[in-house]
Amino acid sequence: MSAARDEVTIRHPTGLHARPAVKFTKLAKTYPAAIRLRGSGEAAWVDAKSIVKVMALKLRTGTTLELEAEGDGADEAVAALRGLVERNFDEDG
Repeated sequence: MSAARDEVTIRHPTGLHARPAVKFTKLAKTYPAAIRLRGSGEAAWVDAKSIVKVMALKLRTGTTLELEAEGDGADEAVAALRGLVERNFDEDG
């Protein structure tokens, strides 16, 4: 079973909330791997495919997001999610 892990800093002005969270969970759901995330320094991991759990983290701009995936497509999932965060969730401004 493959596993992947990475970190990325949230730069989007609203953080990982509302529209960015929806885009994040939609992308996560396209991969068969189990994907988790948490804010740096937080103890609990949450399911990256759950909009309620992702939004409940209330991750703000400047927070380091930790990503972890296990299973089929783990590497691709982590790379794609990291890219989405780095591109400010494909929103300009």
